[in-house]
Amino acid sequence: MAPTMGGTEQAAIRRGYAEGRFGQIHYRVAGSHGVRSPLLMLHPSPLSGYVFENLMSEMGRDRYVIAPDTPGFGMSDPPAQPPEIADYAATMLEFVAGLGLGIVDVLGYHTGSLTSVEMAQQAPNVVRKIVMISATTFTPEETEKFRAQYKPKTVDERIGGISEGWRRFRDDFWRMEPNDHRAVNVYLEGRRNPDWSSWGHRAAFNYDLSGALKKSAHQILVLNPQDDLWEYTPRAAKLLKNGEVKNLPGWTHGFLDAETAAVGRMLREFLDH
Repeated sequence: MAPTMGGTEQAAIRRGYAEGRFGQIHYRVAGSHGVRSPLLMLHPSPLSGYVFENLMSEMGRDRYVIAPDTPGFGMSDPPAQPPEIADYAATMLEFVAGLGLGIVDVLGYHTGSLTSVEMAQQAPNVVRKIVMISATTFTPEETEKFRAQYKPKTVDERIGGISEGWRRFRDDFWRMEPNDHRAVNVYLEGRRNPDWSSWGHRAAFNYDLSGALKKSAHQILVLNPQDDLWEYTPRAAKLLKNGEVKNLPGWTHGFLDAETAAVGRMLREFLDH
């Protein structure tokens, strides 16, 4: 049972499908509509809304929270061709409108953070406040380095590397995850849909985040955990007209589950004031 607004119980996760320009969009939802703006959560590539479940239960105690699987990820249908961040953003704006959410706050994680900024560029009156987890404020040379690191792999390469990849993921990458069951499931979410799962990174590396941040007048909180974008994210501070970068030393991927209550407090302090 979902809690009453402002209750102490964690909100239950529910699931549904909506129609989108590329087919069906799978989403998770928690909490109830109230005085606060709905909170849209956009996941990193190549994962899904699954990464937000614990945070959704926490934030759903006092607001409506929704986390779609962006097109081609999780259980959402893919586009016919590789999309750009502008395409993801337009799809999410249609998703928000189709569900009648009105004005929303948006939390984006890695690729999702770019989509959140682009949503505000395309529809500034729909997006109220933005929370970004990390920022791809790369130089051109750094962008090419990341392109090479995340180049598409064949199905055989992906399947053949599952065991070794799991050890790296668990021990070095998603290492703050306190729950082995969730760690395995997050890892496997990233192994779905090998024909198009690289499209999110491709779109991210094509997107001019620095230019978009310079133009944005929205209130933006950038969280900078000590992950693979730790050294690049602080550059966003000089680009923000109305925001700040909050460094989270010692935290890395998995922190949304390891420090759920602390993240909830940070989000409420920003979103509710």
